[in-house]
Amino acid sequence: MDKHFLTPLFAPASIVAFVGNADGPGGQTPAGHTLREAFRAQRFDGTLRFLDVRTKGTLEELAQTHADLALIALAPGDVAAALEIAGRIGCKAAVVLSSGIGAEQATQWRKIARREGVHLLGPNSLGFQRPLLHLNASVAGPLAASGPLALVAQSGALTASMLDWARQNGVGFSSVVSLGPHTSVDIPQVLDFLANDQATHSIIVYLEGIADARRFMSALRSASHAKPVVVLKAGRKPAGNEAAQTHSAAIVGSDDVFDAALRRAGAVRVRSFVELFSAAKCLASRYRPVGKRLAVVTNGGGPGVLAADWINEIGLDLGKLSAPAQKLLQPALPPLASLADLIDLSEEAQPAHYRAAIDAASADSQVDGVLAIFSPKAGIDAAATAKALADIPRPMNKPLLACWMGDSSVGKARAALADATIPSFRTPEAAVGAFGNIAAFYQNQQLLQQTPPPLSALAKPDIEGARLLIESVLAERRHVLTEMESKSLLSSFHIPITRTLLARSPSEAMMIATQLGFPVALKIDSPDIPHKSDVEGVALNVLNGTGARDTYIEMMERVARLAPEARINGVTVQKMVRARRGREIYVGMVTDEPFGPVIVFGAGGTMIELLNDRAMELPPLNQFLARRLIERSRVAETLGEWRGAHAVDMEALEDLLLRVSEMVCELPELREMDINPIIVDENGAISVDARIVVGSSSQAVAAHVGNAVNGYQHLAIMPYPARYRREWPLAGSGGGTYIVRPVHPNDAQMLQTLVQGLSPESRWFRFVSRFHELPPTMLSRFTLIDYDREMALVAVILERSVSPEGSVLESERIVGVSRYVTNPDQTSCEFSLVVADEFSGKGIGSRLMESIIDVARDKGLAEMDGLVLANNPDMLKLVRRLGFTVKPFPEDPDFKLVTYML
Repeated sequence: MDKHFLTPLFAPASIVAFVGNADGPGGQTPAGHTLREAFRAQRFDGTLRFLDVRTKGTLEELAQTHADLALIALAPGDVAAALEIAGRIGCKAAVVLSSGIGAEQATQWRKIARREGVHLLGPNSLGFQRPLLHLNASVAGPLAASGPLALVAQSGALTASMLDWARQNGVGFSSVVSLGPHTSVDIPQVLDFLANDQATHSIIVYLEGIADARRFMSALRSASHAKPVVVLKAGRKPAGNEAAQTHSAAIVGSDDVFDAALRRAGAVRVRSFVELFSAAKCLASRYRPVGKRLAVVTNGGGPGVLAADWINEIGLDLGKLSAPAQKLLQPALPPLASLADLIDLSEEAQPAHYRAAIDAASADSQVDGVLAIFSPKAGIDAAATAKALADIPRPMNKPLLACWMGDSSVGKARAALADATIPSFRTPEAAVGAFGNIAAFYQNQQLLQQTPPPLSALAKPDIEGARLLIESVLAERRHVLTEMESKSLLSSFHIPITRTLLARSPSEAMMIATQLGFPVALKIDSPDIPHKSDVEGVALNVLNGTGARDTYIEMMERVARLAPEARINGVTVQKMVRARRGREIYVGMVTDEPFGPVIVFGAGGTMIELLNDRAMELPPLNQFLARRLIERSRVAETLGEWRGAHAVDMEALEDLLLRVSEMVCELPELREMDINPIIVDENGAISVDARIVVGSSSQAVAAHVGNAVNGYQHLAIMPYPARYRREWPLAGSGGGTYIVRPVHPNDAQMLQTLVQGLSPESRWFRFVSRFHELPPTMLSRFTLIDYDREMALVAVILERSVSPEGSVLESERIVGVSRYVTNPDQTSCEFSLVVADEFSGKGIGSRLMESIIDVARDKGLAEMDGLVLANNPDMLKLVRRLGFTVKPFPEDPDFKLVTYML
C-alpha cells in the first residue's frame, strides 16, 4: 500500500500492447506502427505481450493473461473494446496514444476506464518514456538517455522538440510524459508521482492550462518541496492566452496571478523555450544555489560588463570577493588582473589563473555562484582552460556556469565542459539568466515554507457580523456595497477607516461637517453607482459649513442628471485625512480564474491606473508573506525614509494586509475589493475609501462552519488547520501535558530526531525498512503536506533543560505522529502511527489515532484502512480496541489489513 497509485502506469512489470495488425482487420494506425517499432528498437526490462481486439481467439486467452499496463494505439472505434479487455486482465493503468479526440469521446473512454478501475493516460497524448526501465511507451521519437531530469508537457510538439534537443546536448531524463487535452491522468497526478520518484531529481513542466487550481497547487507545492521544479507557461499575453485555452481545454488565468502562484508553490518560472533549456542545463547538473550573488570570472572586460549589466537587470547581485580573499588571490594572478568588482583576470589569463579564481570565489561566503567567461585570445588554449574547470573536484558547494564565447575555436572546450556536466552558454546574458532562474528557487522555497492559518494572532474579527451584512446585500439582489457598507465590513475586521457619516439633507451635511471639523470630503452614496467620480459624485477639501450645504445640493443635482435611474441614499461626509508626508497605498483583492481570490498591493491614489503598480500574493498571509508582498511593489522604495519624510509604520501596514487576508479567507462571497487610498505614515495606516463587490458562493455555507468538509475551498492554498490543535494530559506518574496539532514544515528536524531515536523494531514496524533516518524526499513529503487531501497530527511535549550559564531553556519535541492520506477513490484513506519508545503506554498512541479518525470523519471520508505487520501485537491490540476490523492481507501474509468505517 506504500506504492504510488500510478506505479502500474510509470513502473509496470508487465505490459500488453494493442497496436493493430497491418495485415489484419482494421489495419494499423501510424501510432501503432511507431509503438511497435519503438519496442523493437529498445527491449523493455519487463514482460511484453501484443494483443489484437479483432483477432479471433484473443478472448479465450484472457484467463491466462495479466498485465499492469495496457498501451492502446488503435483507431478510435476500437479503443473502448481495448479498455474493457485491459480491465478484465487486471491492468491498473492504460495509455491511449491518439490525437484529435474531442471532449465527448474522451469522456466516454474515461467512464469505461473508471468502471474497470484503470488509470487512463490519454487520449491526445504522445505517451511517456521511462529510460531507466528501457520503456518507450510513446510515439515521441527514440528513447531518451537516462538522467535525473523529468519532463512533463501539455504539448506533443514541444515534447518531441525537447527530446531532440536533449539528444544533441547530452541531457538525460528519468521520465518524459506527454499530456494533451481531455486526458484523465493530469499534471497534478504526474507531479505527485514524480515528487516521490527516487530517480527524479528535478522537474521541468510546459504548461498550457489548469483544470483545478487547488489540486495543481497541492501537487506543485509537494513536488517543489522535494526537488526543483521549473515551469514554462504558455498564454502570457491575451492572444496566447486564448490559443492556450483552445489547445489545452483548460483555464490559464491571469499571468500576474500565475507568477504569484508559482512563487508561493516554490517553483521557478521561465519565460521562453530557450530559458527552459538553460534552466534544464543547470538542473541536470544538480546545482542548487542558496542566494543571488553571482561572481563573474572573465579574461575580457567587455563580456564581464555585459554579464554585470544583466545581473543588475534581472535583480541579481554581483558577487564580489571579500577583502581577505582578494588579498590571498591577487599574487597568484597576472599583474593587470583586477578584483574590485568583476574578477577580471586580464587577457594574459592562463588555465591555472581561472582555477585559482574559481577556487577563491567558491570558498568566499560573499559569493553564491560563479560564472566563468572565456573570450578567445591569441596564444591561449580554450580547451585547456575548459579542462581546468572540468578538473575541479565534484560536487562543488556552489553552482559553476561557463560561457565560452565564439564558435569554431571553442568547440572542443564546450565539449569538455559538457562532458564534465558544467552548464555552458554562448552568451553572458544567457548564463546569467540561467543562474537567475535557479537562484529564484531558494527565494521561492522560503515562500513555500509558509503555511499560515486563516486567522492571524491579532484581535478576533466580527466574522458573523460581516457575513450578516453581506447576506443582507445579496438578499436585495445587489452586488456592489455602498461606501458605508464597505467601511462597516472593513471595521468588522478591525481595519482602520476614516470616520464617515451619512447625510440625507443639505442641513445634515452642514451639521455633520461642522462636527467632524474642516476640511471634509463629500461622496455620493448609492448602491447603483460603483465609481463615484464617473458621475461627479466626489468633492474634496470642502472648507466650511456653507460649502458643505451647497456641495450637497449641487452633487445631488449632478448625479440625478447623469444617473437618473440610480437609487440615492444620500451623501457621506468624512474628515479629510491630513498626513503631510503620508504615502498613498492601494490594497485590494481580485478573483482569478482558476486560482480564486488574490491579494493585491501597490501605489494608490488617483494615479493608480497610470502607475500600474501591482504586487500579488495568494491568501492566506502571515507577517513574512505580507512583508515580501510589500517588498515586491514599486511603492516599497518610498516607505522607508524618503525625501525628508519619516519611515512609515511598517507593522501597521503588515497588520492591514493580514486583516485583508482574514477577510478573503473567511468571506468566500468576496469578489473584488479596492481599499484606495490608504494613507500610511510613521503613525499608522488609515483607509480613506473602499469599494467591495460580493456574489453568492457555493462555498459560503461550508466556509461559515470553520470545520466543514468544504471549508476554504474557495482558496487555491489550504490554510493551516489550527482548529485541530488540542492540549491533553500525559498519563503516568510524571503528569504534565502534551499538544496534538497538525504538522508544519518547520517540524522537519524534530520529526527526523523522532525517527532517529526509535528502536530498530519500532522503525521496522512503522516503515518496514532498516534505514536509520528519513531520506530527504520522504522528510519533505511528511512535513509539507496538503491539508485538504492528507493530514498528519504530531504529539508535542515541552522539554526543559539548564544552560551552562544556569538559565532554563525550553524546547519542543515530537514524540508521536498519526497520519492519513486520501486514496485515489476520494472516499477512503490509509493511516499510519508511530510513537517514541519511551512514551509508549502513556495514551499518546490512542489519542493520536482518535484525533486522526476525527479529522478524517470531519473531511467526509467513509473508510480508514492500513497495513500492520502480523508480528506487531501492540498495534493490532490498539486498532482492535478502537473498533478496527482485522483481516489477512491477501497479497502478503506478513501483513494484516485493518479497516475502520468512519
